[in-house]
Amino acid sequence: MSDMQIGEMQSNTDRLNNFSDAIIAVIITLMVLELKAPSVSSFAALLPLWPEAVSYALSYLFIAIIWINHHHLMRFVMDATPRLIWINFAHLFLVALVPFATQWVARTELGSVAVCAYAALFVCIDAAFLVFEREVMSQADCTAVPDSAKKLVRRRSLTTLGIFAAASLSGYFVPAIGIALILVALSFFLTPEVPGMKLARPRRPMRSDEMEKAPEINSAMTS
Repeated sequence: MSDMQIGEMQSNTDRLNNFSDAIIAVIITLMVLELKAPSVSSFAALLPLWPEAVSYALSYLFIAIIWINHHHLMRFVMDATPRLIWINFAHLFLVALVPFATQWVARTELGSVAVCAYAALFVCIDAAFLVFEREVMSQADCTAVPDSAKKLVRRRSLTTLGIFAAASLSGYFVPAIGIALILVALSFFLTPEVPGMKLARPRRPMRSDEMEKAPEINSAMTS
């Protein structure tokens, strides 16, 4: 593989990562802009805003987890193929609906239908992330991500997908249980690495000039 090809692959990956970061930043900004301050200068005036506080905090946590895990997975991308780019677009399209669902939950004060749809959106986002995750893992170096780690990653994703689905169903009948199950599902992704296993940092292909310097660096470290 030539230096030009390696540089182009790295550039495409960086562009995909930077674009995703920008979209997520815009989504967070949209959620903040929807928060309306009370017109009365008292702490009591804040109490009626509890639905906005709950829905915003939960959505912000969700977006933060998405960014952390997306950033972690991008470290294993060797080449941003058209297939990976379109999967990423589909994932971001669904994530962009979070501010809308957040406001619906807030304005209905955790209404049953709103919470049901809110959790259902999380199901769709998690399903899209699962596809994105599998596409990235197919590129990952087996020395960086062993098969056992890939199985744990897939099992975790399927487990959270089931919990989000349960949250959507139960949220229609008891919204508080739906919100609680969403929190349970999110707890699985607080750290991007699978539990009990630290994934080695992946290595990108070395350019020819780096390969020439490698023996010098190794000899200097051993001497």
